[in-house]
Amino acid sequence: MELLKLLSTNEIVAQVIAFLLLIWILRTVFWGKVLGTLDARKERIASELKTIEETKAAVELMKAQYEEHLTMIEKEAEAKFHEAADKGKDYAEEVRRKAEAEGERLIQNAKENIRGELKKAKEELKDSMVDLTIRAAEKVIEERLSEKDDRKLVEEFLRKIEKQ
Repeated sequence: MELLKLLSTNEIVAQVIAFLLLIWILRTVFWGKVLGTLDARKERIASELKTIEETKAAVELMKAQYEEHLTMIEKEAEAKFHEAADKGKDYAEEVRRKAEAEGERLIQNAKENIRGELKKAKEELKDSMVDLTIRAAEKVIEERLSEKDDRKLVEEFLRKIEKQ
């Protein structure tokens, strides 16, 4: 209250009028510019936020596309891996079949060779037997001595056959 006693009413009125005049001048001269600047800044910030949101949405879309593409690549890689594994199995099976066929062919050739050799050996044995028989018969005819001698010649002939 003491403060009010020090001031006169004329001074208070003058102060109030000066204050109101100052507000009016500030409002007419600077207020529009300040509000314009604030509105421009507000719009710029809103625009930047909108751009950020659009960029963020675009990044999310690109991320989703990237993940989808990555998943597709992984599936293709897995499919190619399985395809290669199947081709490898098919190739291995084909090689096994060819090896079995080749083995069977070699076995058949070996059997035919053995049959041929066996047949040849039988022919040679037969020829040897014929030769021995002819020789034995010649000796029997030449030496026609006795039954005892004939038996001896036949036994000797049989021993020769056993040796051969």
